[in-house]
Amino acid sequence: MNKIRAAITGVGGYVPDYILTNKELETMVETSDEWITTRTGIKERRILKGENQGVSVMGIAAVKDMLAKTKTDPKEIDLIIFATVTADMTFPATANIVATAVGAVNAFSFDMGAACSGFIFGLATGASYIQSGMYKKVIVIGGDKMSAIMDYTDRTTCIIFGDGAGCVLLEPTTEDVGVMDSLLRSDGSGEAYLHMKAGGSRTPASHESVDKRLHYVYQAGSAVFKFAVTNMADVSAEIASRNNLNSQNLNWLVPHQANKRIIDATAERVGITEDKVMMNIERYGNTTAGTIPLLLWDYEKKLKKGDNLILAAFGGGFTWGAVYVKWAYNS
Repeated sequence: MNKIRAAITGVGGYVPDYILTNKELETMVETSDEWITTRTGIKERRILKGENQGVSVMGIAAVKDMLAKTKTDPKEIDLIIFATVTADMTFPATANIVATAVGAVNAFSFDMGAACSGFIFGLATGASYIQSGMYKKVIVIGGDKMSAIMDYTDRTTCIIFGDGAGCVLLEPTTEDVGVMDSLLRSDGSGEAYLHMKAGGSRTPASHESVDKRLHYVYQAGSAVFKFAVTNMADVSAEIASRNNLNSQNLNWLVPHQANKRIIDATAERVGITEDKVMMNIERYGNTTAGTIPLLLWDYEKKLKKGDNLILAAFGGGFTWGAVYVKWAYNS
């Protein structure tokens, strides 16, 4: 009996209309377009504006985009996983909200919190449900509304992050395509370097916590950069090695879009040239769990059946990992 794998059979995405440029950030904090571009590769990022506009708005739009393109009946969806650290509310899960909004009335759903690695963690989890034979159609969403937890007086963080969401549809196949391998890691000692101090059960919201500006992202930039460069590159190289992938047969590196220098270091470690590296950091910045599915959305028309892809990420927690995907269709 042929092995069942989980194939990506469709991609959807959404980014808000409002564009926050480096030039506009120059009016908000002490920074410059040249400084931001040189150190991060980011020129602009998208921001979700308006009242009662949570990350679910972008997740719903991404899923509807994918359902329409693949002509999939939402009633056939078995499971929705939403990777995010900016859920609409503590509960219910944002995935529940998305499922109801898109008509996936027969699906169960849950959120996954692994920061910037959330989508690849969710992809490996969703693939396991398919590979087990339990489910036939699984949607994995990655998205964040980082503007909701951004301190726009902190120039070390507000220049980096933006809003957006993307998703994929997973279905079973017995062909030699799909999610082929994954390598996932985490290390809780990273808490000290990248976190949000208040809003959880340890430090619930209070007048004091708001006054002290504890509900925003805190990042020790240089420490996070060093961890990210090493670990994202290492795990990408390891998954390439154990699957005999090299500069000749690896078609695409799909790296988390946090910083162009981290992307470049990962590509160099894997041994591929920039023309094989998916990048949109200059337009969207770091959308946290949204970066990798948004890359697949942007590059979908360039992908061919049988293409070898390494998806790699590093995020707060710390979390990091890589997934080897063999593309399942011609767009």
